[in-house]
Amino acid sequence: MFPLTINGIEVMAEKGMTVFEAAEKVGIYIPTLCHHEDLSTFGACRVCMVEANGWLVTACRAPVEEGMVVHTDSQEIRQVRRSNVELILANHNEDCQTCDRNNNCKLQEVSAFVGVTPDRMKRMRRFVTDEPVDDSNPFFDRDQTKCIVCGICIRACEEINGVGAIDFAFRGYGTSVSVLGNKPIYDSKCESCGECVERCPTGALSVKKQYIAEREVDSICSYCGVGCGITIGVRGEEVVGVRGEKDNPVNHGELCVKGRYGFSFINHPDRLKTPLVKKNGEFEEVSWDEALDLVAGKLNGYKEKHGADSLGGISSARCTSEENYLFQKLFRMAGTNSIDHCARL
Repeated sequence: MFPLTINGIEVMAEKGMTVFEAAEKVGIYIPTLCHHEDLSTFGACRVCMVEANGWLVTACRAPVEEGMVVHTDSQEIRQVRRSNVELILANHNEDCQTCDRNNNCKLQEVSAFVGVTPDRMKRMRRFVTDEPVDDSNPFFDRDQTKCIVCGICIRACEEINGVGAIDFAFRGYGTSVSVLGNKPIYDSKCESCGECVERCPTGALSVKKQYIAEREVDSICSYCGVGCGITIGVRGEEVVGVRGEKDNPVNHGELCVKGRYGFSFINHPDRLKTPLVKKNGEFEEVSWDEALDLVAGKLNGYKEKHGADSLGGISSARCTSEENYLFQKLFRMAGTNSIDHCARL
């Protein structure tokens, strides 16, 4: 550990830290658009510029040094940041009111901090692409008019999921994020995991039919036996969204396409919520005790009539390891080893 000074505050840092991390450690806010804590540093937006030992550097990439003197809010820095953000806004869709990211947009936050005003934006020559929204993906849309070419989605796809379905394409003012051949996302190798959507700082990537939750509940994904931690967004009695639980030791906030977007079955009106038993040719709802007593009676009857080898059980990968252990234990105690599992199929 060694000391450096940021805005007159002595900060103890360690080798390998960046100026951005050192400032964050003592609660000093440095605006940024291309930085994300889950990804490698990039330094493309130039909004996190600070003055270190008299030189302008990008805080997210500049390593700390012993005795370094850093200023994060001088007049020169304010001007540089504001100019960079204004250039980004000059090519950005102005319709914030109907954007899914409205009031939850990193670009809005940074614009307000650096002091962008309508009068200053009047000086800019605006150019916004007229490329149509790519709605080919069944779970999210891509709107290039709201993309700030920060590269977060590209790094998320490569570093988190290891797919590399998207990258920078074209050059100069025409630079954009694209799949191979500039095709719709649906025709690419995108796995729809949503890691890019989760981290996009603007509305360039947005979930279809997105609703704001009134409360959130932590749970475990039931699609397989991995046991990923999820945070479920609830509105009334309806599930409106799912995101990964960042502090969960199993998945650290990451999810697959099923875990993130496959929750619509929860709200389906035909979803079974109570056991059904056929009586007089018709299925009727019964209590769990009645259903379990019926199953236990049937199993005992078959065992007495045909022997233990007549019994067999098929378990599920959607159960926890503990539940699968109890399931196989139940049948082994009944005297049979005829147990199979859907994950083998």
